[in-house]
Amino acid sequence: MAELIAAHARLFLLEQLRVPVGLLASALFPAISFVAFVVPFAGDDPRAATMAAASMIFFGAMAGALINLSITVAQDREQPWNPYLRTLPAGPLPRFSGRILATLAGTLVSVVPVLLLAMLLTEATTTLPRLLLGLGALLAGVVPFMLMGLLIGLVMAAKAAIAVSQVLFFPMAIVGGLLLPPRMLPGFVEVVSPYVPTRGVAELLWAITAGTTPDAVALVSLAGWTVVVAVAAAWAYRRDEGRRFS
Repeated sequence: MAELIAAHARLFLLEQLRVPVGLLASALFPAISFVAFVVPFAGDDPRAATMAAASMIFFGAMAGALINLSITVAQDREQPWNPYLRTLPAGPLPRFSGRILATLAGTLVSVVPVLLLAMLLTEATTTLPRLLLGLGALLAGVVPFMLMGLLIGLVMAAKAAIAVSQVLFFPMAIVGGLLLPPRMLPGFVEVVSPYVPTRGVAELLWAITAGTTPDAVALVSLAGWTVVVAVAAAWAYRRDEGRRFS
């Protein structure tokens, strides 16, 4: 089984490298935003620059987890090869696991541009243990968004998945405080923000890398969102399986 998972992961990584538009977008857009909005206004403040770097890194990782995964899963379902693979004795686990591993690898790649810019152009600072712990938290934090991507990809056609994933992505990024610090959000948005899953991941990353005190409500909300989308993704898979193979 491990060999099958590794084979699927290699296949999806090669697909990303051959058509790297999604990978480049998830890496370059946060880097461009960081240079345009963080370096001039918060680059001289070590704590603010560190928090902004963590936010922009997660912004790119979430794009790959939510948008790219939802589109690729939806496209897979529309290919004649996919139903054949799902009838094989190995089942869906190798393909789904390979897809998730490839997405996590893309997440790590998307970290590099913002991390380098933060080191070279700002006063952002953290320790190596905090940085490594932050990367681990980032990989864990994208899990609910990968589950959202799977859910969207399993219940919608590819064209609809593109629109819906983007409509979800940007509001969650804004309300979650990834593009503006929470204290700068409008009052009504600041009230809602802790209940959005992006805020929970951001609070965790800020606490690890910059030493802030995380919002307990945001962390509990993140855990709740993870459970809900996991159940929903499992339901969507069973629904798709029943409609197409029963």
